[in-house]
Amino acid sequence: MNEKKTALVTGANKGIGFAVAEGLGELGFTVAVGARDEARRTEAVGRLRAAGVDAFGVALDVTSDDSAARAAEAIEQRTGRLDVLVNNAGIGGSYLNGEQDPTTLDLDVLRTVLDTNVFGVVRVTNAMLPLLHRSPAPRVVNASSNMGSLTLQTGPQLAAYAPSKTMLNSITAQYSRRLAGTGVIVNAYCPGYVATDFTGHASDRTPEQGAAVAIRLATLPDDGPRGGFFDDDGVVPW
Repeated sequence: MNEKKTALVTGANKGIGFAVAEGLGELGFTVAVGARDEARRTEAVGRLRAAGVDAFGVALDVTSDDSAARAAEAIEQRTGRLDVLVNNAGIGGSYLNGEQDPTTLDLDVLRTVLDTNVFGVVRVTNAMLPLLHRSPAPRVVNASSNMGSLTLQTGPQLAAYAPSKTMLNSITAQYSRRLAGTGVIVNAYCPGYVATDFTGHASDRTPEQGAAVAIRLATLPDDGPRGGFFDDDGVVPW
């Protein structure tokens, strides 16, 4: 079995996901770049390798049970285990024509957002858990948002996206409770408002700054926090 630690980052072909992959690679991880688009995935792997990261691509559509299962098989064949899973893939959903105004909420948009942001995390996590259990220090990091905080209620009203992150936070807590007696540590994090395609680059916060919290949670010691929600400043209120 390969003794080098392996991390899978979903949606790793660009933005925060790519920055997380690069940061973990710089720490010595072999990085599995999970992405749907083959061309973008191949390009991202090439960029990471050029930067000295041991990276390989994994075809992964988080909305597909079969794709998640095949991704787990591919990682098992390549490395034999998984040490870190960063569930980064996420979508904002359509909103320009009132689709995410709660009074005119488009339920198809809500379903689509939940399928990636919540169900996708469950699909991928459960597919990867057998491999994570083979690791001496398995970590799961879920990319959330403070827009999902019922306490803070930040950002614009997006009645599909924000509740998807609220539910993701709750799912994170459920996983943490279930896995309390194991070595698997599960947490959620908010990367902040980062300049990416997702935000139209309308920020001066870099993907690397957003990725730093995820990398910290991905490399927690065995006595690190479990089932929490964190950003740069520490704990984010639920």
